[in-house]
Amino acid sequence: MKDEGNKNEPGTGLFCGTRRGFGFVTPAEGGEDLYIPESETGGAFHGDTVSYRVLGANEGGRRAWGRVESVLKRAVREVIGTYEPNKKNGFVIPDNQKLSFDVFIPAGRSMNAVAGHKVVVRLDGYGGPGKNPEGTVIRILGHKNDPGVDIESIVLAYGLPQEFQEEVLREASAVPDIVTEEEKRGRLDLRDVLMVTIDGEDAKDLDDAVSLTKEAGVYRLGVHIADVSHYVKEGSRLDREALKRGTSVYLADRVIPMLPHALSNGICSLNAGAERLALSCLMEIGEDGALIAYRIEETVIRVDRRMSYTEVEEILEGEVKAGQESGWAADMLREMDRLAGLLRARRRERGAIDFDFPESKILLDEQGRPLEVRPYERSRATCLIEDFMLMANETIAEDFFWQELPFLYRSHEKPAPERMKKLTLFLTNFGQYLKGRPDLIRPKELQKLLERIAGTPEEALISRMTLRSLQQARYTTQCQGHFGLASRYYCHFTSPIRRYPDLQIHRIIKENLHGKLDEERIGHYEGLLAQAAGQCSVTERRADEAERETQKLKKAQYMKRFLGEVFEGVVSGIANWGMYVELPNTVEGMIRLSDLDDDFYLYEETRMELRGEQGGRVYRLGERIRVQVTRVDLAVRTVYFAPYEEEEEQDGEEGRY
Repeated sequence: MKDEGNKNEPGTGLFCGTRRGFGFVTPAEGGEDLYIPESETGGAFHGDTVSYRVLGANEGGRRAWGRVESVLKRAVREVIGTYEPNKKNGFVIPDNQKLSFDVFIPAGRSMNAVAGHKVVVRLDGYGGPGKNPEGTVIRILGHKNDPGVDIESIVLAYGLPQEFQEEVLREASAVPDIVTEEEKRGRLDLRDVLMVTIDGEDAKDLDDAVSLTKEAGVYRLGVHIADVSHYVKEGSRLDREALKRGTSVYLADRVIPMLPHALSNGICSLNAGAERLALSCLMEIGEDGALIAYRIEETVIRVDRRMSYTEVEEILEGEVKAGQESGWAADMLREMDRLAGLLRARRRERGAIDFDFPESKILLDEQGRPLEVRPYERSRATCLIEDFMLMANETIAEDFFWQELPFLYRSHEKPAPERMKKLTLFLTNFGQYLKGRPDLIRPKELQKLLERIAGTPEEALISRMTLRSLQQARYTTQCQGHFGLASRYYCHFTSPIRRYPDLQIHRIIKENLHGKLDEERIGHYEGLLAQAAGQCSVTERRADEAERETQKLKKAQYMKRFLGEVFEGVVSGIANWGMYVELPNTVEGMIRLSDLDDDFYLYEETRMELRGEQGGRVYRLGERIRVQVTRVDLAVRTVYFAPYEEEEEQDGEEGRY
């Protein structure tokens, strides 16, 4: 962010809107986001590239703020939302909560949509002070209650590309479905090395396999990654499409892949028993978990067994029934578990932060209706794979850093001092602390904090607040290190089927192995990688937002069946408009300030609490609270709660959670 002395200099950035009208600008040159009051947005929509001016710097705990001078590039051309008629005209309420307006639809431009239809609107005008944007309905998706329309609306709202164009599919179908003898030539042959894939039961795009032996106190770990770059050539239609998508997107009822299924589920998937081309990181690791030696090789492999996380967990926990022992695979997995523990301990020793939040598992029926929402916990099996992939990613990144070659790194910058100040202030509410100046906080200090609160009632809450205080990781061409992992070198190497950065660095690795990175190719990559880093960071954020919105929607749909029922939860967030309560099944709901009708509550930001002016009742982050489900608004994907006092119970039944 520009400092106080330069606040009159205009800058360029990306505008992020909110439903309540205000927004933020992420400066193109990096740094903290700039707060933009509603009166200073200059007609910018979420995603627009804007020119901005800083009006006030950080001071007294207040973030820097400014105004949008002009919109340089519009991001929103179409809006997806719900049509509502209004006499002869109509309005469309956007699904995207970051768009703070309704779109006016003049008579004759609605395609005869009726109330409740989900529609796609082409914007004909962007409005202005006191005037709504104007548009024309160009497509009716169906009624908002029709199966599948809800998630289809999110997919379109975020501009996620779904169907592959014919040219891309033709290019994919032209790829042979078996490995030829010519393709094997010159590669290290690892077909006789015992190896497994470990994934979820329903996974189809298997892009990583692992192998392990131990001799004379040295672990020989192989991380074998599908050689997608052999089939997806730079500049091809497949490559351009993969770059445009940036990543596969995993929604509640579907996967939108980065590559066509002919590749991702076929020749590039490391299916058991099939010969496959791979790029292997072969590491030698001592009994202290330290890397002794490594090499990177183009290989030909044959996975011996596909295993699921559940199956591996049963073996590691000793729950396999007699007669069902997995022989060599079980022995190797137990050795892998020991090595993973060594690697994890070494990362912890250097200060890596391990946030262990349960993810949400949402089960749907054939119509897309949610049957169950529950936490999806990490297991020893998932941690094992995670530890090995982290090791390979760090090894590859360090190798190319010291070679001083063009590369794509995964960077996680140190947290902004302002956020650390706020976190420190918040921690005082729980008798916790952080040592050191806010601008010099090290990851090990945050790790110590998480260790101190482990097992306490406020563990989940403080962990979340700590995570929210950190920067968002992104792709860069400079090796800036990874704060959260306490690693000086990090990249994404292990998932080229579903992440474009991995695919891109595979090409660089292979050209380097073949001695082809001459001055011309180095210059080529130096010009190419900056654009790829920016594009992949944007598509990653887009995918994350779409996945979050889908989960919020399905959770809201699930909770509609529990209207009037009582649950026990934990206060997970407090703001000047109310508070949020999270249930054990990971559903989060809101209690509006206006629904706290037993007193007049004041929001105390420094202590992150709501305090009753008359009765002195205080709501604090992390406290347990019983709530009743009062309303579910699917339009804004929000569950509403109200506090439920014990004396209000009529039948003495306990809450569901």
